[in-house]
Amino acid sequence: MKRLSVCIATYNGESYLQEQLKSILDQLRYDDEVIVSDDGSTDHTLTIIESFHDSRIRVLHSARPKSPVSNFEHALSHAKGEYIFLSDQDDIWFPNKVNLVLGYLKKYDLVVHDCKIQKDGRVVGSYFSDSNSGSGLIKNLLKNTFLGNCMAFRRNVLLHALPFPEDIPMHDMWIGLVATLYGKVYFIRNKLSIWRRHDHSFLNKYRLKTSVVTKLKFRIILIKSIIRLLFRKARG
Repeated sequence: MKRLSVCIATYNGESYLQEQLKSILDQLRYDDEVIVSDDGSTDHTLTIIESFHDSRIRVLHSARPKSPVSNFEHALSHAKGEYIFLSDQDDIWFPNKVNLVLGYLKKYDLVVHDCKIQKDGRVVGSYFSDSNSGSGLIKNLLKNTFLGNCMAFRRNVLLHALPFPEDIPMHDMWIGLVATLYGKVYFIRNKLSIWRRHDHSFLNKYRLKTSVVTKLKFRIILIKSIIRLLFRKARG
């Protein structure tokens, strides 16, 4: 088994991917892996990945195009690490991120760290301050504060979370709620990455295309999915 898996979902990410991959690979050991699931990129995304010539990187092709949720599920289903880190294609990891997060994962099943939010090249805030992030099932059902690109978790969380239920709004919400039910969750106050917010971010567009009615529908889907998961686990 690998020590650590970094799972990245890509789609036309040529603008920032090289810088992001370098910030990740510089922190990994020889026995770690980076699983990239690509959602049918038509730019130079795959060429950039190949240019690293790094055997730790494994590229997959998403089975259900244009769905960031299934793209992340595809990457996660191939991860072999004891510890799983999620990453978007356009962030920057700070040099101390991996070591600090691994320290917390010795005690907790899932952790979320704070990050600096960057827009138009300027830092405009931090995620925890903007979202009032914190643990709790009801809190995060009402308003999700699990941010995938700042999350890492133990393999036992992944075993509960996969396969993803159909129609869940986002992968990070589901994984965070599952970890809350079956493990210990901790929100780290340290800012360990830069989260780029920009008009071309596929995930940002996906997150923002939701009306109040749609958000309510998503909560109902999540509650039903949690009940089904609890019932299935109870039956063994």
